Amino acid sequence: MALFKSAMSKIKQGLAKTRDVLFMDVRDLVPFFARKLDDELINELETRLLKADVGTLATKRLIDGIRADYKSGKMTRGEEVLVYLKRELKAMWPEQDRSLHIAPPGSGPTVILVTGVNGAGKTTSIAKLCAMLRSQDKKVLLAACDTFRAGAVRQLEIWADRLGVEVIKGQQGGDPAAVAFDACKAAIARAADVLIIDTAGRLHTQDPLMRQLGKIRTVVAKQIEGAPHETLLVLDATSGQNALRQAEEFSKAAPITGVFLAKLDGTAKGGIVVAIRAATSIPVKFVGVGETPDDIEPFDPDQFVDAMFAT
Repeated sequence: MALFKSAMSKIKQGLAKTRDVLFMDVRDLVPFFARKLDDELINELETRLLKADVGTLATKRLIDGIRADYKSGKMTRGEEVLVYLKRELKAMWPEQDRSLHIAPPGSGPTVILVTGVNGAGKTTSIAKLCAMLRSQDKKVLLAACDTFRAGAVRQLEIWADRLGVEVIKGQQGGDPAAVAFDACKAAIARAADVLIIDTAGRLHTQDPLMRQLGKIRTVVAKQIEGAPHETLLVLDATSGQNALRQAEEFSKAAPITGVFLAKLDGTAKGGIVVAIRAATSIPVKFVGVGETPDDIEPFDPDQFVDAMFAT
C-alpha cells in the first residue's frame, strides 16, 4: 500500500499541469460542480481537453459522448461530466500486456532496443530502466550505439558508472550495428540478464537513420534468439503533439512494442498519454516522473486517470 501511495504521489505531481489546464480555470470561470450542464460548459471543457494535449481524436470521442447524453437527458450536471470522463478514459485502455518483455529461460539475455529523437530524454530513461532492473537483481549490460552524436557515449558512461554497469562502445562515428554485434557477444559471454541498446537519436523523417535502426535490429536478431525482445520509443511528454506525431511515424517504420514517456515531471500535459492511445495501439509501459534513476513508474491506466483528476 505504501508503494502504491508513493507512486501515486509522484504521478500526481507530474500531472499537476494537466489538472490545472483541465479544471482550475473551469472552476474559476464557472462553478463546475454546482452548475447545470449546458452547451457553453461543454464547449469550455472541449477547449480544456485540447489544451491538455488529449488530442483531437480522443477529445471528439469524449465530447460527442457528453453531448449525446446531455441532449438525451442522461447527463444534466457538471459533476456528472467528471464521473463520465474518468470512466471513459479508463475504458480506453483494455486489458493489455504492459509488462517488460523478457527472453524465455535459457535462450540468452533479454535485449531492449531504445530509440527516439535527440532531446527526448532517451539516455536518462535508459538509466531509469537500468536502475529498475538492477533493483530486481538483474545483471545489465549497456550498448552505446549512438556513435554519431558527440558526447552521447560519454553521457551513457557517466550513468553506467553511477549505476555500476558496463558499457560496450565503439569508435566515434563508427558503425552502430557493429557495436550492437559486439554487445550481443559480450552479453552472452558475460551471462548478462539484460542488454539495453542505446540507438542514435534520430528524427522519424531521416530515412538513412531509420534504415540504420533496421540494420541494428537485424544484427541483434541473428545473434540472440527472439531479440530484440522489447523496442521502446522514448517520447518527451513536454513536446505535446510532436510526441504524438513521433509515435505515429516511428510505429510505421519499426515494430515499436512500448512507449517510455519521459519528463512527465516538467511542463508536460499528461493528456498526451490519452492522445497516443487514441491514435496508436502502442502501449505506454513506463513514465519518467523525476530526474533521478529511481523516478520511473510502470504505467497503470486507472492510477494515471485518478492522478489526472486528483485535487
